Amino acid sequence: MKYRTLLLPLALAACAHSPEATNPAPSSFASSAAVASTTSTSGTTILGRYHWQLNNAIDSQGTHIDALFVRPDQPVQLDFSADRLNVVNSCNNLGAAYSIRKGRMQIGSMASTMMACTDPNLAALDDAISQRLRGSVSVNLLARGNVPSLQLVMDNGDTLSFTGVPTAQTRFGGPGETAFLEVAPQTVPCNHPLIPNRQCLLVRERHFDEHGLSTGTPGEWQPLNQDIEGYSHTPGIRNVLRVKRFTVNNPPADGSSVAYVLDIVVESEKVEQ
Repeated sequence: MKYRTLLLPLALAACAHSPEATNPAPSSFASSAAVASTTSTSGTTILGRYHWQLNNAIDSQGTHIDALFVRPDQPVQLDFSADRLNVVNSCNNLGAAYSIRKGRMQIGSMASTMMACTDPNLAALDDAISQRLRGSVSVNLLARGNVPSLQLVMDNGDTLSFTGVPTAQTRFGGPGETAFLEVAPQTVPCNHPLIPNRQCLLVRERHFDEHGLSTGTPGEWQPLNQDIEGYSHTPGIRNVLRVKRFTVNNPPADGSSVAYVLDIVVESEKVEQ
């Protein structure tokens, strides 16, 4: 028995419309005013360098908005490209166009995939987010030391606070290279100088055209003697991943000069043993 989930056309579309930030993170922010000025004059210069993870949300009465905190280990996250806002860690993939002018963010209609979530609280998270991230909201970008924080204030008084976590592009100093890796259902033994009896992912490179159709000949299967950041493997599940491949400057002696960071799982299939 097999089941398969295909998200490749969506992934390719996202790839086409989400330019990567290439500027490195600033070493520090001189002041809150300087950060606010950067936001208003250059749009996503700072916003696009970070993943913005929700750390607090209160209504106009100061009451915590519990509906936005369904999974404490996977907080709601906002990712910004030049003109698009994407919501991560909800039930569905959500996204909308946006612009910033004079301290306010104008958010367009939220588009969504149509996946069903069995957890009713997780399913309701989509609506809880979409109801707040729409129309015009006040935006404040602040800094505490080298850690930026983003605050969005709705007209009804709801206030959402986010902490900035540097993106892989920021950490590695460049946009990286997009690649597709097929991950076999089962791991295989591999050698590691510091980890005896290590099990590695078995992967091969795949290629797809702009319509999401497989092209060319897949690469050879080979053990990947390192992790893919953001990816957790489930035995018995074959996945195709869209990843970003980065060059690691000055890697440790036992480390790789290449880093892989998960972008999105575009295909998933349960394989009966």
